[in-house]
Amino acid sequence: MKDYNLPQNMVILDRLQETDSKDILYAFALEELLCRSIGKGTPPILHIWRHPRAFVMGLRDSRLPLAAEAERWLYEQGYDTAVRNSGGAGVPLDLGVVNVSLLLPKAAGDMEHRKDFELMAGLIRDVMDKLTNRIDQGEVAGSFCPGEFDLSVGGRKFCGIAQRRQQHAISVQAFILTEGDGEEKAALAREFYERAAGSADPGDYPLVAPGSMASLSECLNMKLSAEQFAANILEVMEPRGIQPAKPMQIAAFPEEQQIRSMIELLRQRYAIKG
Repeated sequence: MKDYNLPQNMVILDRLQETDSKDILYAFALEELLCRSIGKGTPPILHIWRHPRAFVMGLRDSRLPLAAEAERWLYEQGYDTAVRNSGGAGVPLDLGVVNVSLLLPKAAGDMEHRKDFELMAGLIRDVMDKLTNRIDQGEVAGSFCPGEFDLSVGGRKFCGIAQRRQQHAISVQAFILTEGDGEEKAALAREFYERAAGSADPGDYPLVAPGSMASLSECLNMKLSAEQFAANILEVMEPRGIQPAKPMQIAAFPEEQQIRSMIELLRQRYAIKG
């Protein structure tokens, strides 16, 4: 068991098998509401989820000159789309991408975000420990959603990490490409930016390059399903006493109407202009 500190009273909300086509903002709305409760003292949560077919944009993406036209193109290709309220840039999602969030309390005035990124990176390294110790950390040039805390194997990125910080709680969000074709996802992101960029300066958006992205299955040359990766998370959490909980067992779990209302609020607040 690797040395990183998770709250002892944390519980796991495992929604990996909820693969119906909920609004892509469902997970983000749920986390927004859960973080509000955690900020008031309810236990922290490790949230696991995925979506069958979506493209989630970052705030900077939504401000590109032709973002609305690019979003319409994605919709025509069958992708659910949204702008998320956390950091980072565009990420394609499908059932081979596992999304993991750490929903944690935050002390008032805490502005040190690096420790939260490190916490998530430590968790993912622990989950992968039985499979590889060759995980590198650092921005992967040419990847989509690039950042200082990219995780990669052999120069190809399989994971990105972002944050959403409230006054009293934080959501540290990671996407992990576990299976499938990383280059296909990179090509989709590349075409989105080609369509959205318009007259924007090339420094305003990621320049997604071939060979920069790969799933863990491709990186490790082995079959690794989303279900297996999620099972590994549960396995490494068990010795820490962190167990799955059903929604009804989680204090102050929001009702469906609250989640739907938050979805509408997020969609209006972060809508693409134009």
